[in-house]
Amino acid sequence: MGIGIKSIEDLLKVCETKKGRSDLALKTDVSEKLILKWANHADLMRIKGIGGEYAELLEAAGVDTVPELAKRNGENLFKKMVETDEDKGLVRKLPSESQIEEWIKQAEKLPRVLSY
Repeated sequence: MGIGIKSIEDLLKVCETKKGRSDLALKTDVSEKLILKWANHADLMRIKGIGGEYAELLEAAGVDTVPELAKRNGENLFKKMVETDEDKGLVRKLPSESQIEEWIKQAEKLPRVLSY
């Protein structure tokens, strides 16, 4: 069964709205909750320097969306990510505080693509 999703961009387009995510859940028999998680990770991965591992760490540290990242303080988020990774061991190499501050700047400027 083909559903036409071949890239992160395709996933974001299909998952823009709650209805899109709901329709995808029905077509794939994947839970809406998991589809939303994937969509949020894909959205975070639009930020230069964030891949799957860092998206997972951000989520575990309480940041699961681009708008949420845009509101964060770099120093506090860095501390939370270090603490979270010490507990869960999610990444091979932690991002630096300056990297996180750069992600926050990008998140502030990034157009919103997902609605909730």
